[in-house]
Amino acid sequence: MSAGTSHEPSPPPATAGAVFRVDGLTKVYRSGNVEVHALRGIDATVIEGELAVMLGPSGSGKSTLLNILGGLDTATAGSVRFRGEELTGYSERQLTRYRRDHVGFVFQFYNLVPSLTARENVALVTEISRSPLDAGEALELVGLKDRMSHFPAQLSGGEQQRVAIARAVAKRPDIMLCDEPTGALDSTTGALVLAALETTNREFGTTTVLITHNVSIGGMADRVFRFSDGRIGGIENNPTRLRPDEIHW
Repeated sequence: MSAGTSHEPSPPPATAGAVFRVDGLTKVYRSGNVEVHALRGIDATVIEGELAVMLGPSGSGKSTLLNILGGLDTATAGSVRFRGEELTGYSERQLTRYRRDHVGFVFQFYNLVPSLTARENVALVTEISRSPLDAGEALELVGLKDRMSHFPAQLSGGEQQRVAIARAVAKRPDIMLCDEPTGALDSTTGALVLAALETTNREFGTTTVLITHNVSIGGMADRVFRFSDGRIGGIENNPTRLRPDEIHW
């Protein structure tokens, strides 16, 4: 990839509010007499407007934490506060409303509807959102202005992932939660996907949490959380954020 100078991030100030406050978060999965401790007393804060990268090997607890933050899973013990509200105390109905109104998800697999165009896939979300972006505007934001009328089968893997990002962005979510969004992509295509996420974070101030096992991707973050065996082993602040095209995989 092309080299260049890193650019100063626009990280939230130290006094910025916390989107999430995580205290003593534990998750235990049980199957018969077997217990798997996915999270072992996590304490963490995610700051309004930041781009945070959570690094660690498979099975270290990253996805479990992301799913609890996104209201897709529940904790065994501990608490998560979303802007001061006790998320871990929400009912199923409240969690559904929370996911719909506040969270955009991007996963490793794109989950596009094959019979719909890129624009139509994005429009599915805008029809149920409170104040959505226009589907075309969301696709233009991720560099797909000329591919809006294409079906998923006519798009590359990276283009399909960017449609998935546009679909998440079109909701105007407060938080973007991204689980291995470049896991199935080569480095060149992955850089385009990361650029779309970085643009969303920078232009809309969307708090973005991206989990990966790829250490290099940590260079584009405001902060890097390092996971190991269900715990956060360390948190690093980046004085500058690398551009996605500066990351060498």
